[in-house]
Amino acid sequence: MRLHTTSPVFLVADVAATISWYRENLGFDGLPFPEHPPHFFGIMTRDDVEIMLQQLDGYEKPDVYEKREGGVWHVYVRMEGVRELYEQVSQRPGVTLLEPLCEQPYGQVEFVVRDPNGYAIVFSERKT
Repeated sequence: MRLHTTSPVFLVADVAATISWYRENLGFDGLPFPEHPPHFFGIMTRDDVEIMLQQLDGYEKPDVYEKREGGVWHVYVRMEGVRELYEQVSQRPGVTLLEPLCEQPYGQVEFVVRDPNGYAIVFSERKT
């Protein structure tokens, strides 16, 4: 027996708008389901990373990031090229940086963005 991967599932108020934001700001591809509105589900991918979306009309995610020292992460993405991605993402006006690029004491270089639904996404690379 072997587990392969995990895919977080985010509750969102608007699947199509969320896919559009991830495409424009983080380079993800995405497909809403059904193909034509109203959408109730979506899958977004970039390389080996997959995030699923479920639409819940009127949903607002509670903001818990500020309530805990160090914040609260919803997805931790391990990657190569974190500095390059940071340079691209940090220049985009639609992106809210929660934490700038920094070296962590646990051997990672990472930064944190908030998506339009309030989810905190960490992009991280092992320090070389």
